[in-house]
Amino acid sequence: MYELDRKKFGAFVSQLRKEKGMTQKQLADQLHISDKAVSKWETGVSIPDTALLIPLAELLGVTVTELLMSERVQKNDRLDTGEVETIVKTAIQYHDRKPRRGYQRKSRWHIVYPLSVAAAAAGVYLDWKAGFFNSTMLTLVLLGILFGGYFCFFAPDRLPAYYDENQISSIGDGPFRMNMVGMRFNNNNWPYIIRVGSIWACSLMAGMPLGILAVGLLIPEGLEMAAYGVMPAIFLLGFFVPIYIVGKKFE
Repeated sequence: MYELDRKKFGAFVSQLRKEKGMTQKQLADQLHISDKAVSKWETGVSIPDTALLIPLAELLGVTVTELLMSERVQKNDRLDTGEVETIVKTAIQYHDRKPRRGYQRKSRWHIVYPLSVAAAAAGVYLDWKAGFFNSTMLTLVLLGILFGGYFCFFAPDRLPAYYDENQISSIGDGPFRMNMVGMRFNNNNWPYIIRVGSIWACSLMAGMPLGILAVGLLIPEGLEMAAYGVMPAIFLLGFFVPIYIVGKKFE
């Protein structure tokens, strides 16, 4: 089966573009896309959408087959119909491949998450027995369970290609929604965001009830402030700040 080499493809596009005397921006303008999209093609981060293959090949002066093979085909080296079809199908399948969800791949979070839920349940029970139970803590723990379920089991392993070709600061995946102003999502930073989200959710579930218990036992007068001020702040900042940091670092 034909394998599409993104690095080779990107180098070929870069070579052809330079031969035509075009900058990345000039090529992008003629395709009505951003120059960052062209840059990602040439560095092997992504490949063009299938709808762009024909106009891109025409602008670069090659056939679509040559573009996908990432090399020029000599006139006496004709490909048969079967070879051409295989190459084109590979390009289409590259974009149409459905991403794998967390539950479809091996991960330590498949063990860590249930243990964190169990720790959360035990902590909530201990808080209730000690008289430190409150609805705010329970709400935050339940939110941690929901977000953790997404990041550990249902988050896709990659984003659609248009995230790599455009500056998109929000993501929607079923009921999951997230908007990060000043940061854009792409397939460079998405794996790190999944990891941070998993760490945050599991730590929150396991640690928050035990934190309330510790404050109640050691500093009873600080219990209300911890429950209604400190813990919600930890919940929000512990999620958005690390995600923004890794998102910007690897975008």
